[in-house]
Order: sequence, then C-alpha cells, then structure tokens
Amino acid sequence: MRSVSMHRAVMAVGSTIILLAIGIVLQSCGAYSFTGSSTQAKTISLTEFYNNADLGPANMGQTFTNGLKTYLIQNSNLTVITDEGELQMSGEIMDFRLNPISPVSSGNDNERNTASSTRLTITVRVTYVNTLDETMSFKDKSFSFYKDFDNDQNFSDIEEQLTRQIFDQLMLDIYNASIANW
Repeated sequence: MRSVSMHRAVMAVGSTIILLAIGIVLQSCGAYSFTGSSTQAKTISLTEFYNNADLGPANMGQTFTNGLKTYLIQNSNLTVITDEGELQMSGEIMDFRLNPISPVSSGNDNERNTASSTRLTITVRVTYVNTLDETMSFKDKSFSFYKDFDNDQNFSDIEEQLTRQIFDQLMLDIYNASIANW
C-alpha cells in the first residue's frame, strides 16, 4: 500500500512540475501568435511602392505593392486599409540591376572575355511606422535580394519569373523585420 501512495505522490508532483513548466513557456511567449505576427495591431495601411529604378518593368511598383498586400493578408490577422492604419508601410523600389558574374576567359588575347552568368539584384527601401509601439518603427531601411541565371538563357524569357522569386524573398524579409519583429 505504501508504495502505491508513494507512486501517486510522485506522479502528482511530476504533473505539477510539467504544468508549471508549460505555463512558464507560454507566459514567456508574450504577444507572439501562431500567425507569425508579434503585434497587437488590427490594421495596416500600405501606400504604393514607387518604381525609382532605372531598369525593370514599368509596372514593378504596382506588382510589388499588390504582392505585399496579399502576403500580409495571408500571413497575419491584419486588415489592410487605405489610410491611417495602426501600422503604416511605404517605400520604393530603388534598384533593378544586372551584373555579369562568373567570368570565363576566351583564351585569346584578341577576344573579349565574357561571363557565364548574370545576377539580377532588386533593392527596396521601406519605412514602417508602428503607432502602438514607436520603438518597432524604422525609416528608409533597405532590403535587397538577387537571383543568378546562365547567360545562355534569354533574360526577357525569365525576367518575370526571376522578379517574382526575388519579390517573394523581399516580402518575407520586410514582413520579418516589421510585423513579425524578427
């Protein structure tokens, strides 16, 4: 009998310790939610990102803005509104650049050396205002990402795909730096 009651006491203490540990872990998570958002805000206003890059598609700013709105709707509980959101985001596309990489020697001094690959880099500058917690705000923060492609590919055939892939990563980076506060 004594061992049964001792076993029950140990189980009760063990259960209590486990429940306390779970409570401490949940308490330390603070305002984090399973949507990835660490804000208590309910609304975000987003102005159109202007295309200030010398190159790139003419509709790049609108495409990026619409993609970012969709990303925010799908990955947070925020409602995107036109003006005066609790969170506010604006920005511009600063750079759309093609740079040759992976040089290849022609082996002949009379011929130009070429590159076997090219790098497409897009840079976006963002201003983020959190009206509920000004310490989370930032101004003119740059986000940049790139994709490389082989020069045997026609850039105009893959430009839209590469731009979309770069935009996807930039949106994730912007989300993490602002809404998710990573």
